[in-house]
Amino acid sequence: MSRVPRYALILASTFMLVQPAWAALFGNTEELARQQQALQQRVDALDGRLGKLEEAIRQNQPMLDLLKEVETLKAEMARMRGQAEVQTNQLDTLGKRQNDLYADLDQRVADLAKAAGPAPDAAQPAASGQAASGTAATAAQPDPLVETRSYEGALALFRDAKYTGAIAGFKDFLKAYPASALAANAQYWIGYSYYAMKDYKTSLAHQRKLVATYPDSPKVPDALLNIATNQVELNDMAGARKTLKDVVARHPGTPAAQLAARRLAALK
Repeated sequence: MSRVPRYALILASTFMLVQPAWAALFGNTEELARQQQALQQRVDALDGRLGKLEEAIRQNQPMLDLLKEVETLKAEMARMRGQAEVQTNQLDTLGKRQNDLYADLDQRVADLAKAAGPAPDAAQPAASGQAASGTAATAAQPDPLVETRSYEGALALFRDAKYTGAIAGFKDFLKAYPASALAANAQYWIGYSYYAMKDYKTSLAHQRKLVATYPDSPKVPDALLNIATNQVELNDMAGARKTLKDVVARHPGTPAAQLAARRLAALK
């Protein structure tokens, strides 16, 4: 049997020692390669999806622009709603000031009516029959002080925004004093009280009643203005324009005609 060279034994021993390490190293390398391949496949898939998304965005750019425009319009509408609320508050304030002005004017009219009460007759009755007749006539005439106080009481309720009570007070006044110089005024405030309560149909009916019953009253232009306002609230724009034109044509030079002209311009 031939002797194996010593260096051959050394090489064989060395190979047997390093073979497991090489196997582990090569095995890890293959696993890393597989992981890298899987990761690359995921990256490629994500790239494909991203490309599709970018293409979809490019194709839907008009839709994105439309959405941006919608958001812009929403912001503009919100701003306009804020301005409308401010203007509504301003109109309410101006309306209250106008009501107070009208109420003050009516109070002055009532005061004048009180001061213009019938003077007592200085002449003595010639006979007992004439005296009885004069007494009966005096008794039949309404007391101007009671009349004025009745009107003032209803007007005070209106000023305090107690519209239901004001309506009842003015109706009682008209029932008791149908021929009063303040009758048209009382009818006007009944209509305006219903307007303040947002009962526009009833308000409209009462203001039309004023125009029909007291056509020569100075309150007619104001009643027509309130009629037009009620028509606007009831979405009768054509009727409101016609009424405002009537105010301008039939009552030129009055504050009501000037206000009607401004409202007419706003409705065009």
